[in-house]
Amino acid sequence: MYQAATVSLAHQRQLRLLNALRANKKPIMTFLGLPSFRTAQVVAQTGIDAIIIDCEHGYISDDSMHSSTAAIAALGVSPLVRLRMTHSDLIKRALDAGAHGIVIPQINTAEEAKAVVSHAKFPPHGTRGQGSAFPALTHGIDLPTYLKTANETLITCLQIETKAGVENIDAICAVPGVDMIFIGPNDLALSVLGYVPAKGDEPEFVQAIEKIVATARRHGKWIARLSNDGPSCKEHLEVFDTVAMSYDIRALQNWYMAELRVARS
Repeated sequence: MYQAATVSLAHQRQLRLLNALRANKKPIMTFLGLPSFRTAQVVAQTGIDAIIIDCEHGYISDDSMHSSTAAIAALGVSPLVRLRMTHSDLIKRALDAGAHGIVIPQINTAEEAKAVVSHAKFPPHGTRGQGSAFPALTHGIDLPTYLKTANETLITCLQIETKAGVENIDAICAVPGVDMIFIGPNDLALSVLGYVPAKGDEPEFVQAIEKIVATARRHGKWIARLSNDGPSCKEHLEVFDTVAMSYDIRALQNWYMAELRVARS
């Protein structure tokens, strides 16, 4: 049994998100969906603590993921990568690019969670292969130190966003090596309610979120969710350890729409 990130004594200054979570400082993340390391740099200079490079829904190629990961880490912000599935090759590529953690969507069973952890950990705790010099750079350490500490310091975050995921949440959270549970409220609403967005007060939807949060807490996992804006972030951080505040694409759209309304009024 290895030490989970929540109890590890390893401390690396570059790991902004992990260090903030350990200190209960309520870090704030956001999503990056545009394939531009310049956009990554601009967002990383806003004061954000972590940026999730969205390879699931964003327009992000493998090249863009590599360059954005490096650009974000160079500015002292933690890059995470959201993958489109649990395949070992995708997990390897994200971690070899230097991601400080991975976010895996649509986790429905403990078996899926175990597979993700295995792909993300070096032996003897997993099956991840070694061969890239890049991840040590984004962690601000040398390669031997990275190889010794990666199993303890990389954040493995699983998204729960289906009825099946909610039903199996206890078994999922019991998997060693799962560090964080992320609630995808829109997909969760689609699965539980059959429509999106949720109004927010539907009993079945509220109960699902409460069950996820309570179970994650009981198993000592960090808990996160998507938040649409600053006021929502402030409200959600009363319950959650961290939130992802919207999306670079929505931020662009929202600013232009708001300013155009004023200009044309």
